[in-house]
Amino acid sequence: MRTTDRRIFLQQTGALVATGALTPRALLSTHQSGNPNAAGARAPAQATGDDASLPLRPAHELAAMLRDGRIGSEELTRLFIARIEEHDDELNAIVVRDFDRALDAARAADAARARGESLGRLHGLPMTIKESYDIAGLPTTWGDPAAKDNRAQRDAVVVERFKGAGAHFLGKTNVPLNLADFQTFNAIHGTTHNPWRRGHTPGGSSGGSAVALATGMTALESGSDIGGSIRNPAHFCGVYGHKPTLGIVPTRGHQPPGVPQSAQDPDLAVVGPLARSAEDLALAMEILAGPDVLEAPGWKLELPPPRATSLADLRVALWPDDPLAPVSEQIAGRIREVGERLAAAGATVSDTARPAFPTSLSHQTYLPLLDGMMAGPEGELKYFDWMGLHGRRGFLREQWRQFFEQWDVVLCPISTTTAFPQDEEGGFERTLRVDGDERPYFEQVFWAGLATVAYLPATVFPTGLSEDGLPIGVQAIGPAYGDRTTIEVARLMAQEIGGFQAPPGYGG
Repeated sequence: MRTTDRRIFLQQTGALVATGALTPRALLSTHQSGNPNAAGARAPAQATGDDASLPLRPAHELAAMLRDGRIGSEELTRLFIARIEEHDDELNAIVVRDFDRALDAARAADAARARGESLGRLHGLPMTIKESYDIAGLPTTWGDPAAKDNRAQRDAVVVERFKGAGAHFLGKTNVPLNLADFQTFNAIHGTTHNPWRRGHTPGGSSGGSAVALATGMTALESGSDIGGSIRNPAHFCGVYGHKPTLGIVPTRGHQPPGVPQSAQDPDLAVVGPLARSAEDLALAMEILAGPDVLEAPGWKLELPPPRATSLADLRVALWPDDPLAPVSEQIAGRIREVGERLAAAGATVSDTARPAFPTSLSHQTYLPLLDGMMAGPEGELKYFDWMGLHGRRGFLREQWRQFFEQWDVVLCPISTTTAFPQDEEGGFERTLRVDGDERPYFEQVFWAGLATVAYLPATVFPTGLSEDGLPIGVQAIGPAYGDRTTIEVARLMAQEIGGFQAPPGYGG
């Protein structure tokens, strides 16, 4: 990022506005009367029929079918390949294809099962992964034309762990240049389109991942997140995404091209799963979470169980809007509506509970740390300045810890709008229209930063469509190492209001 771009980024994201909160309005009886997955209606049962519906099944169901022999790995892999060949020319999500090696791995999985051998919990499951992860022999470019000939020499840890559980890879999914946008396009692979509305963003930087999942072109995915890059594509495309607690899923093998693989995790940035169900997120985290080689001799990870296993036992704080990043009324209203459903189910719900720090302190701590990470070698953040910000972050983390002694999760937006029209020309000077008001494009990172700066886990889950037919996801932020709690909230909400639904034209 150029110095001028960084200054514009900080000016936009750091601008403090003095607007009042939006007036709440109940939407239970007024919105999405024709949408069976909206928060005011229970969704129909998951499809259970023919081969055409299989690629849209949750990964944990497909894995069970593979283990039981109800379908073979080669058969399932060919079904996904057929979906890619049918749909991806118009979507451009899976930009690196590795079908021959995937079919070889599928045949090996079928042969192992015939011998009575198990390759793991994902035995024979086909999946894709974000282009920014290393897979030996495949390009890792981060969308940068200067790295178009870069080939990975070894697998990323996340790839190793998925393979160790029995999965294999159909290919890699598209990203924006250097993973630095809420849209997904680059000069090597072109533009990825939102399947809900062509010409609109699928999110970024894990946009290709979310599109592949939403359209049934993959069983499971993994992205990365420093400014919402797992969470906003999940919101824009109507799937599930989980940003883990910092440091619990190794990032080795997810470095920019030319940077040697390192077991030292970067500040702020995490890697984590995207899926079509909360159960798939939980399964993926069981496979992925745990120390890398530097920490493995001295510690092991034991994430605590979910704080609640029913909606009635939950303590939920709602944060539907904020003057630092005003949110469209449809999204803010959906969060209030979800809160009403939770309260009706017996949960303890508050729309005023907040951690005991000024909201601006969190935002003004996050922004320079984020800018320093994004700017790379050209960054202007000196070590002394970083230490001061790190001290502030420690205060924020302690205030969040105390807050989560009384509350289990915070429900809030991850973006200020639903999927917006693509704009590949505006650069960092772009703006975004929020209910008719022009807002700075990067202002919306406020909602990602609440969890990111404090190392907290956050899960985005679908809640149905907006009035104009675009997905709305809600972000559940939980306590440090409370990953299983935020994922469980997403699972419970799917039981209450419905979960994933395929975009029109991709349902089978």
